[in-house]
Amino acid sequence: MYQKVLFSAIFALFISVNSFGQQTINGSMMYGGIQRTYILYVPANYVGTEAVPLLFNFHGYTSNASQQMWYGDFRPIADTAGFILVHPEGTVDNTGATHFNVGWGTSSVNDIGFTSALIDSLSVNYNLDQERIYSTGMSNGGFMSFHLACELSDRIAAVGSVTGSMTLGSFPTCNATHPTPVLQIHGTADGTVTYTGTAFSEPVISVVDFWADFNNCGVSPTIENVPNTSTTDGTTVEKFTYSNGDNCSEVIHYKITNGSHTWAGALFPSAGTNYDISASVEIWNFVSKYDINGKIDCATNSIDDEDGFQPELSIYPNPASSQFSIDGLNQESSFELVSVLGERVLTGKVSLASNMIAVSELKKGVYFLKIEGSVFELVVD
Repeated sequence: MYQKVLFSAIFALFISVNSFGQQTINGSMMYGGIQRTYILYVPANYVGTEAVPLLFNFHGYTSNASQQMWYGDFRPIADTAGFILVHPEGTVDNTGATHFNVGWGTSSVNDIGFTSALIDSLSVNYNLDQERIYSTGMSNGGFMSFHLACELSDRIAAVGSVTGSMTLGSFPTCNATHPTPVLQIHGTADGTVTYTGTAFSEPVISVVDFWADFNNCGVSPTIENVPNTSTTDGTTVEKFTYSNGDNCSEVIHYKITNGSHTWAGALFPSAGTNYDISASVEIWNFVSKYDINGKIDCATNSIDDEDGFQPELSIYPNPASSQFSIDGLNQESSFELVSVLGERVLTGKVSLASNMIAVSELKKGVYFLKIEGSVFELVVD
């Protein structure tokens, strides 16, 4: 259920210039009589004096932790946002495929228990914010994230899914115990986890509606057309936002028209991959607004802002060749611009009066902008 990516020479190139080596740890633990493995990424700015969030990044069916670490890459974002990232390795089901057991009937492995035990194990060695544990993943990893939202609700604050869904018939048995913010990214031309549902999965819209209803969000979503900044990838994106849920929870769906079974914004391009958004950036910016109790600034919004509206930042143009601007600022703010390899290439301050950042001296490529707690992907061309 995972569209395999050919890494070959590109993968070797990234390995040769990789700046993550000393913070990347191959770990293992025994659970349920099985030796389970995972790849942990600890950003260089982690010092252990403050509790930091933890993000699970689950791979797809037939894939593995290493492929997901590169394909659905969150490491540059972790370097700027300061969270710890873990990529669990699945086990082999009775068809011989690596997987996470989400109830398809091909396995009896307890991946819910393994995930909880892994949180406990990591908490011994790292100062984790137990109220800010999130899950995301590709395909089967997206299913796993929804499975955790239902069956490990006391530990998972929010989830994101890329090309995943929920197991067919799982709605009535979902045991979520708190409003759970959800972000779903899915292509209409996905031939593996079909947008309209399969013999093993619920239709994508049904999943979105289920969580919007569970969270008591408004019935009618706000619909926006995401700017088509990549005009050659053959895809476009609509953003559906269901808001005003309990504890300020939201459900957001990025519907990628003509998008295939791929990770939006992936560094390893293939047909049907959208480049108007970065799935990794959108997921982190979404889940990081929440803890296990709901939106982190929910109480502040309800007191200070009668409409509960806070202006969102945006950057334009993107791609940029000489400079770009930041909209939505209400005060002078510090920023950092980080390369895809985690190198800080530019820092400074911007304000309402001077909200432009020059990038003409930078090499062409992908960068990550960190400002006011948010991370944006910027393409310099």
